[in-house]
Amino acid sequence: MAGNLLARSVHDLTAAAWFGGSLMGAIGLNGAAAEAKDPAERTRLSSLGWMKWAPIQTAAFATHLVADLAIAWENRERIAKQDSVGADTIYKTAVTLAGAAVTLYAGILGKKVEKLADEGAEGATEPRRGASDKLQAAQKQLKVLQWTIPAFAAWVIVLGAKHGEMQRPKNVFKGLR
Repeated sequence: MAGNLLARSVHDLTAAAWFGGSLMGAIGLNGAAAEAKDPAERTRLSSLGWMKWAPIQTAAFATHLVADLAIAWENRERIAKQDSVGADTIYKTAVTLAGAAVTLYAGILGKKVEKLADEGAEGATEPRRGASDKLQAAQKQLKVLQWTIPAFAAWVIVLGAKHGEMQRPKNVFKGLR
């Protein structure tokens, strides 16, 4: 039980870091960087901020996956026997991995923007007129991904809460085959 509480807590806190960090970056960091007077500073400052956050994000995500595995291991019998828990576990894993892939891809795009920062921009995800096609394409994709990432993280949090509810004794008893 204590191991499950620790794993659930780590799981929830790391998902919260993923959600909160990505949302703060999209609103706070990118919004503040867009206020820089020098157009080249807008992308440079945003990229710098995201690169400072990346190691924390990566550590949180890796720890989240370890906690997921610990929770699944401790609940392996329930996953196998309780109605819909196995399917929900697969679904939550797919959503988590898809969110991780989107987050990783955003990081790759962010590196492209960082390399092209000297071209300047209206904002971290808003291209400047006359910017190269590479910069414009990366920024346009990041504009969508900056909102997609917290949506995935929120989805994982909601699915984690659902899993928690499925562990209540009345739900376990009701769902056993």
